[in-house]
Amino acid sequence: MSTQDNTITEVVVGAAVLAVAVGFFLYASQAADSGPAGGTYTLDASFRSAEGIGVGTEVRLAGVRVGTVTAMELDPESFRARTTFTLREDIVLPDDSAIAISSEGLLGGNFVEIIPGGSPFTYEAGDTVVDTQGSVSLVTLLMRFVTGDGSE
Repeated sequence: MSTQDNTITEVVVGAAVLAVAVGFFLYASQAADSGPAGGTYTLDASFRSAEGIGVGTEVRLAGVRVGTVTAMELDPESFRARTTFTLREDIVLPDDSAIAISSEGLLGGNFVEIIPGGSPFTYEAGDTVVDTQGSVSLVTLLMRFVTGDGSE
């Protein structure tokens, strides 16, 4: 093979690699933009402990992703974690629904779980969910078990 054949081969292989990279980039950008169909609305919740979740954490209802945590900050007056999350517009929550931080298992990540209520009234955009349950620390549970501190 001559030097010119090697150069042509290198250019063709380089162009193929570049085309694949551009294809991956386009696919990733479309996947990131493919949020919920239709609009979304926001709700707030305040947790005693929001350990294990952060911005981008999934919000699930019956195990199905219906939203995302979009903001978290410390409330300086109550010392609670004020959390804002978006929900799909087609998800209408009764106003006695609860929000809990749940875990996928011992080694799994945490997510925000919606436990629907039965009220005929519903949350509107910008409302605050009052009934919340923060995350449970596995280390604290194990220490209670080991030390026998039932605190009942």
